[in-house]
Formats: sequence, structure tokens, C-alpha cells
Amino acid sequence: MIATLTEQFVPFANRLEAQGAHPIFIDIFASYYEQLLAGQTGLISEESIEPVDSLPDAERLPADLQAIGREALERTAVIKLNGGLGTGMGLEQAKSLLPVKQGLTFLDVIARQAQQINVPLLLMNSFATEADTLEALASYANLPYPPATFVQNKEPKIRQADLMPVDWPENPELEWCPPGHGDLYASLVISGMLDKLLDDGFEYAFISNSDNLGAVVDPAILGYFVDNELPFMMEVADRTEMDKKGGHLAQRAEDGQLVLRESAQCPNEDEAAFQDISRHKYFNTNNLWLNLVALQEVMEERSNMLGLPLIRNSKTVDPRDGGSTAVYQLETAMGSAISVFAGAQAIRVPRSRFAPVKKTDDLLAVRSDAYLLTDDYQIVFNPAHVSGNLVVELDGRYYKFVNDLDAHFPEGIPSLLNCTRLRVQGEVVFGANVSLVGDVEICNKSGRLVTIPAGSVLSGRHLFE
Repeated sequence: MIATLTEQFVPFANRLEAQGAHPIFIDIFASYYEQLLAGQTGLISEESIEPVDSLPDAERLPADLQAIGREALERTAVIKLNGGLGTGMGLEQAKSLLPVKQGLTFLDVIARQAQQINVPLLLMNSFATEADTLEALASYANLPYPPATFVQNKEPKIRQADLMPVDWPENPELEWCPPGHGDLYASLVISGMLDKLLDDGFEYAFISNSDNLGAVVDPAILGYFVDNELPFMMEVADRTEMDKKGGHLAQRAEDGQLVLRESAQCPNEDEAAFQDISRHKYFNTNNLWLNLVALQEVMEERSNMLGLPLIRNSKTVDPRDGGSTAVYQLETAMGSAISVFAGAQAIRVPRSRFAPVKKTDDLLAVRSDAYLLTDDYQIVFNPAHVSGNLVVELDGRYYKFVNDLDAHFPEGIPSLLNCTRLRVQGEVVFGANVSLVGDVEICNKSGRLVTIPAGSVLSGRHLFE
């Protein structure tokens, strides 16, 4: 426990200790709570940073880095963030357990990718996903490197009115939240996973979100990381208009150190600059490369408190009830460690390495023939696609949740191999073996259920009134 606890923090310490929280995490949470009491918001002003103009490009790396990366694979582990429940798509279990391609779940695909290159797979679960994930992993227990899990910490939500722990008797679980994926580093230490990896001879880790189907180990990128003896490296991609609200890469004006600025860290008056994609050109894919030895050294130097920038998130205690008690959640971002490691770098990667499935629109596309599952269990855009680009927009009133998506495509997903854009408004059910060609818009304003007959070939706009 930290040497001196303020009187205001004692109720938090009591709750954390009652939940069995590790002393290291109690210290970490206490430090962020003290920042909150001191009025710190974690905001990063535009005047304190400068844009990043150019970076090494993963698409132009020297060929010899492939061999360096392949040799380093035997000392590399894969870590996936697996704490999400997928509630935005109506799921009540780990999102990674959702079938995504040919009957395989995200977790199946991830586990088989790791098996193909013979590297250990570690999953950082939340207190909400651990049990379901362990059950699903049972079938992989006999692998040379059976997937392993560790659980991230959880913290009390803070009532905004008086900065005390919130009480919510209707559902006490809602009094707690995860501290953001920046908790990864402390969780690796607390769980003993960092020591185990180092003891077993592993030096590097590739870290990404479990729902990012583009996040696979690339030997050339690993070779660049190893050859340059970097402690930390972030993969970034070119920002487009659809990325303008996501976290972007910048550098501190005072010393040039790379930093990550999330939207929650942007002052209101700097919002225009934050969203200016011509000024801040790169966004964080949340694909990270980590030198495990460097992490251990920094954690030991800092008494296991990495000191990631604070993110003060304003929420309601029940996220589904905007009228419930206003709370703060104190979070950190995993990528913000780029500001902590001296010599940390970023590398520009192609957009294909950022292919998250966040909505049913994404899921429909990936399940279609516009994407392929390769022999080494990578899910890639089909090279036979007519244009190399596909946009899917489904009416959230009828397709937002996975069970709704399945109900409206009972005979399978239409062929999208020759489709560049699919937009569906209103309620429509698709029959078997439907093919969509070009830019397709289906708009049902009739007030009745419309069924697209089996075997239909559709292009252009179709209006039902």
C-alpha cells in the first residue's frame, strides 16, 4: 500500500481490498485518484504537441528483415485484448466467441493463427469474459503452446458529485469497471505472466485487439522491431474522415517524444485540430510491439507504476440508463505507453492491418464471399473482388444485434463479390443465393416485411412503398 493514503481514498482502498485487489493495483488506482482530486483531467492541448510528418513505412521495409523476424518468432508471444462483451452487438458473452467465418469464432481463428507460427497465445480477459473464454479454450489444451489467460484488474466507479465510490444496489456489478486496456502492463506483472514469459526465453510480444482481424504477426515488421532494438513500437495507419474521432499520433512540443492523444484527452476548443486529418495524419491501430525485457526494467524502475497519462471518462453508472448517477471512470490507453519508453517508435502500416469488427455491418461483410479464410487462418479481403473496396450500411433499427442479423439472413449471406456498396433501410429478409452487384440500395418504406426472393441478382436502387 502507498505510504500515505488520503482520507478520501480510504473507502476505495477498503472496497478494493475486499475484492482481493493486488496491492500494486491499489497503489496505481490511488495515484490516478490523487490526480483526479488535484483537478487533473488528462487533457492534452494542441499547443503542447506537434504533428508527426513522416514515419518508417511497413510496405517499404528491406527484404532482409523478413529473415530477422522469422528467426525472432521463437522468442515472440502474441497477446490479445479479450475483455469485451460485444454488448454493442447484443452479445452477453466474450465477443471473441462470436462465429465470424466458416463456423469459426474470433477465438478459433486467433488460436489457429498462433498454432500456425508456433508462438504462445495469451489472452487478457476481463472479469466478465474469463469464464466463457476458458471454457472455449478447452479444445486447444493439447497444443504445444496451449492458449493461456490472465485477468485485468477492476476498479470502483467514482461518483462525480462528491468523488466517492458510487453505490448501485440494483446491480452492484455496475459499481465496478475495467481501468482501460492500459492496465495490460500492470496485469502482466500482477498475474506473474511477465516473469513466466521471460523465464521461458521470450523477449518480444505482439499485442492487439481480439476483434481486429488484420492484426497478425508480420515477420518483416517484427524484424524491423528487433533489428532496431526498440523497446516499444506502435502500428499506425493513414487517417481518413471515418477515423477523425479516434486517437492520433503526435509528438510533444517540448522534447519530440511520441505521444498518443485520445478523443477523451482533447480539450473542447481543440476539437477542430484533433479532427484535422491533414494535420494529424496517423491513427493508432492498437497493434503494438513490446520488448518484454524493457517493460520489466521500466516497471522495476517505477515501482510497477508505468505512469500512463490519465483518461477521465464521464459516464453514468448504468451505461444503458442516461439518467442514472453520473460517474467518472479512470482509464489509461495501452498505446499511450509510447510516451513512456525512451526511444519508442511508430511505424506506418497498410489499412489491411486494421480490420476490426465493431458492428454487424462489419460482420456481414466478413462473413460474405468478399473475404476469404486462408490456409494459415488469416481472414483477408478477396483478391477476386470487383473493386477491392466494400461498404456495408445496415439499418440499426433492424440489424444492430447479431441475432437480428441472423434472423434477416436465414439462408446465408448474399454474394458481395461484385458489390461495392450495400445500403439497407427498413426491414428486409434475404433469401438463399442472392447476388448483389455494384452499388446496391434497398429501401423499404412500405411498413411491411419485404423478402428478397432466392436467387435474385440485384443492382442499383430498389424502393418498396
